[in-house]
Amino acid sequence: MKPELTVIPTVDPGTGKIILEINNLRKVFRLNGAFLAVLDGIDFRVKNGEMICILGRSGCGKSTLLKMLAGFLAPSSGEILLNGKPVTHPGTDRCVVFQEDTLFPWLTVQENIAFGLKGRNKNKKSIREEVDHFTSLVGLTEFKDYLPREISGGMKQRVALARVLILRPQILLMDEPFAALDAQTREEMQNLLLSLWEKFSHTIIFVTHDVNEAITLSDRILVMSKNPGRIREDINVDLSRPRKMEKQEFIFFSRKLYQHLCD
Repeated sequence: MKPELTVIPTVDPGTGKIILEINNLRKVFRLNGAFLAVLDGIDFRVKNGEMICILGRSGCGKSTLLKMLAGFLAPSSGEILLNGKPVTHPGTDRCVVFQEDTLFPWLTVQENIAFGLKGRNKNKKSIREEVDHFTSLVGLTEFKDYLPREISGGMKQRVALARVLILRPQILLMDEPFAALDAQTREEMQNLLLSLWEKFSHTIIFVTHDVNEAITLSDRILVMSKNPGRIREDINVDLSRPRKMEKQEFIFFSRKLYQHLCD
C-alpha cells in the first residue's frame, strides 16, 4: 500500500498571490516523420516567493517544461501566464541557470556577473558597486579577476547564479544546476541558494531528479511521470527548516517520496 504524503490541489487555496499559471500545457515534437508528445495536460500554479522543485526521471520532460517557462520553446497548445500575461518569448523577468557551464570564457568572474547589466541606464560607479555586492554574496571576492578556466565547477555555478540574480528576475528557473558537482560542493550550493532565496524572496522553479535535493530545497514538489510527461502529484513539503538528511522526519519523507516516484 502506497504511504501517504500531503498532496495539495493544482489550484492552491492559500492566500498568497499567484504570479505564474500553467494551463493545459502540451508539447509535441516531430521526429522521423512521426509526432512525439513530450508533455501533455500540464496544469499548476505558482505563488510569489515559492520554491518549487520539479522531480522526475530522465526523459519525463522536466527540462522541456522549464524551457517553455523561460520562453525558449513555444507550447503546442495550452498557455503560460506570468502576472496574467502570456509568456511568448524570453525575458529578464525569468532567468535561467543551467547545469552546463554557460559562462563567457574570455571574461573574468566579475565581467561575467556584470554582463547582463550592459545597456542599462546605470553609471559605471553604481554598476561596479552592484557587481562587487553580488560577487561578495556568492563568496567570490577573492576570485573576481579569475577566468572561468581558472576556477572550480562549484565556483562557476556561483558566478552563474550571481549573473542572473543581479538582474533581479521575478522568477529564477534552474535546470539541474548542481547535478555535476561532488556531494560536498552540491550541499554548499544548496545552502547558498537557500540563503539567497531567503534574502531576495525570488520565486524559484528548480528541476531535479534527486529526491533528497527536492526535499532539502522546496516548499512543493511536482512529481512527473513520463510518456508523455504529466504532473502526477503536487506535494507539499511541510518539514521544518533547516532540513537535514540524517533527521528521522527527512528519512521518512524521502522513503515515501521514492515510493511515489517509482509507482
